[in-house]
Amino acid sequence: MNKEELQDFLIREFKWLHAHPELSYEERETTDRLKKNLKTAGIPVLDLPLETGLLARIGTGKPHIVLRADIDALPIEELTDLSYKSVYPGKMHACGHDFHTACVLGAALSLNDRKTRINGTITFVFQPAEETPGGAKTILATHALDDADLILGLHSSPLLDVGTIGIKDGAVTASVDKFGITFRGRGTHAAHPERGIDPVVMAAQFACSVHSIRGQNLDPGAAGLISVTHIEGGNTWNIVPETAYLEGTTRSLTITDRLRIKERIHELGTGIALAFGGAADVDWYAGPPATDNDADLAQIARQEATRLNLSIAEPPVSLAGEDFAYYQEKIKGLFLLAGTGKGSSNHSGTFMVDTKAIGITANYLANLCETMLSNS
Repeated sequence: MNKEELQDFLIREFKWLHAHPELSYEERETTDRLKKNLKTAGIPVLDLPLETGLLARIGTGKPHIVLRADIDALPIEELTDLSYKSVYPGKMHACGHDFHTACVLGAALSLNDRKTRINGTITFVFQPAEETPGGAKTILATHALDDADLILGLHSSPLLDVGTIGIKDGAVTASVDKFGITFRGRGTHAAHPERGIDPVVMAAQFACSVHSIRGQNLDPGAAGLISVTHIEGGNTWNIVPETAYLEGTTRSLTITDRLRIKERIHELGTGIALAFGGAADVDWYAGPPATDNDADLAQIARQEATRLNLSIAEPPVSLAGEDFAYYQEKIKGLFLLAGTGKGSSNHSGTFMVDTKAIGITANYLANLCETMLSNS
């Protein structure tokens, strides 16, 4: 395919993907479609124990570069009037994973056409279940990337114009963790609070006090966030309940702050409960770490964008999470943003991608991979 034919093909594939969104670990149609396209192009698909998602590979030997796309959708009702809107009620590609998939597929097809120039190995990862998150761990567990030298990933950005690449050193997204606390008191009639221990008061005290952690315990130069998002306790108006429960999320950019938040939430929860004569069970659910872009790779990416006459932006840090960071714990990596036209935000029922961004981004990724190989 020439450049125009490839672009038309990718737009058709993008529209099919957008119309057929599948949730995390349910991406069977998507996986089958990708396998068919890759095999038709003569690109080997690795035989791995994956129920959904796939890895494909061109070239041999070192260096070994990985290019990753995520393929899952969200449980959101699509509210656009696109001719190719979701055919599945309550499911939508509202975070651009259809765009990521089309772009990495395009990069694979383009690089395969010039594979005689490829000195090394390029593995294309079409990852399931980023939104869960955790699909990155599923891919890493195959050990197919154990000898990888570097990994590239991208995300659509409705904050950037088409033809703009967002490139940033260090953290691009935050670590995302969840906490849940059960405060245990002693139930009593509301007319006799002195006979009980009120866990609702404990939960309320914690919900107010937890925000002191950000001001008193964290690096003031690094972004951090702690939010209590759910509280429940009791089931009627005149009884002090036995327990109250709350949960929330924390976001941080450094390992030090992440560990400090976890420590202080446990101390604060148990300390408040003890002060009121009760007890607290504090649970912590670790999500993905913060992304951590290699500065040297970021500089190569800027140079390649300039060579291709693309605009470059340094995006602000996002306190959203991204499981691409699991790869970066093991492999030197770079997570890029690709402008998809300014519009509704990700995770919105009106989110849309300007299809002109697909060919531009696929071409950039293909050329960046080739340049990275020659610089490794």
